[in-house]
Amino acid sequence: MPTPLGAHNPRVQAARALLTKKGRAEQGRFSFEGSTLLGEAVDAGLPIAEIYATDQAYEATAVLRDLEAAGTEIYVVDARTIARLSDVETPTGLVAVAPIRLAPLETVFARPGVVLILAGLTDPGNAGTLLRSAQAFGATAVLFGTGSVDPYLPKVARSAMGALFRLPVATASPSQAAAALEGWRMTGLDASGEPIGSLEWGQREALVVGAERAGLGPWAPLCTRLAAIPMPGAAESLNAAAAGSIALYEAAGRRSV
Repeated sequence: MPTPLGAHNPRVQAARALLTKKGRAEQGRFSFEGSTLLGEAVDAGLPIAEIYATDQAYEATAVLRDLEAAGTEIYVVDARTIARLSDVETPTGLVAVAPIRLAPLETVFARPGVVLILAGLTDPGNAGTLLRSAQAFGATAVLFGTGSVDPYLPKVARSAMGALFRLPVATASPSQAAAALEGWRMTGLDASGEPIGSLEWGQREALVVGAERAGLGPWAPLCTRLAAIPMPGAAESLNAAAAGSIALYEAAGRRSV
């Protein structure tokens, strides 16, 4: 049976701290919410440390009983408390906590493929969408460059729709990543580059996507070529999520294996 907790229980306070980057860093854990994401996490084999749920959510979510039977701690809290653990206007009634899993750089670049590098991308919705696209188009890992949004921010996890649980994710600065990138070709998305449809993609490719306005930033000197997405229409530019998704699709379709 689940354990009831009050709003001022230390466990609840610790879970609430996971809404902040500092809290996640100190605890080495992150939180995400909703039965859909929980199902994705379980399917991906992500270990669930604990779950907070309202009575209604507990009764309506069958996977909670399976997790409980396997030893996961389930805590029942009231709606007001679950709202304090949520970062959305209309909470789902279920918040899960899991360990942060950041991959070492040597793991990210250990095998051939396409690695997506986010260069100072601060918008969590764009970052989450690109994680989802990276999974869809067969990228082997995603590297969040220094200055990018925290990959374990709740909104990133929501936007990624489970991709955060399945793809190796790392964080690094350009200088930290430089040695690991030896033997890899780096392609930066930039309006001044070659039309992306004309490029060939080999076995070890890193695709660098920057913010729409800020561009590639300190990652630019590491790029061995630039790729542009031709736009015959009147739009001045695409946001990072749209541009990066198109580039991932091109890389997947033209990569030689």
